[in-house]
This record gives sequence, C-alpha cells and structure tokens, in this order.
Amino acid sequence: MPNEKVLSEKQAIVDALAEKLKNSSGGVFVDYTGTKVSADTQMRQSMSKAGVEYAVIKNTLARFAANRVGYEALDSFLNGPTALAVSETDPVAAAKIVCEYADKKDSTLKIKVGFVDGKIISAAEVKALAELPSREVLIAQVLGTMIAPITGLATVLNANIRGLAVALSAIAEKKSEGAA
Repeated sequence: MPNEKVLSEKQAIVDALAEKLKNSSGGVFVDYTGTKVSADTQMRQSMSKAGVEYAVIKNTLARFAANRVGYEALDSFLNGPTALAVSETDPVAAAKIVCEYADKKDSTLKIKVGFVDGKIISAAEVKALAELPSREVLIAQVLGTMIAPITGLATVLNANIRGLAVALSAIAEKKSEGAA
C-alpha cells in the first residue's frame, strides 16, 4: 500500500489535471508511441508558441481527473502511452498542431480522442476541427459576405451617376452645337 506522501502527490496531480481539463476550451489525447525525440521537440515548440500545453500523462490519474470533470467517456481511450495537448483560450489550436504533426509522412503520432468546450469528440472530428480556417479567416469571410451587397450597391449607383453625367454632357454638347 502506498504511503501517505505518495497518495497526496498523486492527489495533487489529479487535482491539477482536473482543473486543466475543466478550464481548457479544447484538447487532444494522443498516443505518442514511436515518436522521435526531434519530432516531439519540434511539436512541443510549435505548441508552446501557440499557447498549447502538452504533457505525457498517466492513464490512471487522467481517468480520475476526467471522471471528476464529467468526461467519463474518455475511460476507454486512456490506455497505452498517452499525452495531452490542451489550450485554455483557443479550442482549435491543439487539434491543428497535433494533426499537422500526425499527418507528416514519417509520424507515428496517433490521435485518440479530443474535447471541445466540454464535449468529447472522436479522432475524425478532431481532424475535421483542425481543417477549419482560423478564427481570423472566418471573421474575414463573414465580413466579406456582409460587405459584398453594399459594394455591389455602390457600384450600381456609381454606374448610374456616371451614365447620367455622360447623358447630361451629351445634351449640353448638342445644345451648344445647335446654338453655334
């Protein structure tokens, strides 16, 4: 039976992990078996730049933490080597970076499961989420769609005014020719 010190350390890890799961807007659980150190280091650097936390986790402790925050569905995925990538602010960042590295030709990284805003998503849904354009691109697309009718109206009005100016100019020229 483990001593009191070991139990309290494990309890602190479970508490921290449960807090991380609860406060994260999105995350991905991966199997990192066979991943080369250089590839893992490169991926960790990309995650750090994007504000994504990445850590290898013990399945038993992760299971306790997941159950504590209502992610009981994760139990079946928490076996074998497991690492977790989470982002507190961007629900897509972890998925994008993990998928980017998992899709490389020589990668052995496998997506197990993910979560977004409290909902468990499959590996296929994690990949679909990663393929979404960035938030900035989506906002630009929406604004472009909203501005398009206004731009079209301005073009039509401008063309009508130009046509009126040409017609008035032609009438003025005719009158000046008739007077001369």
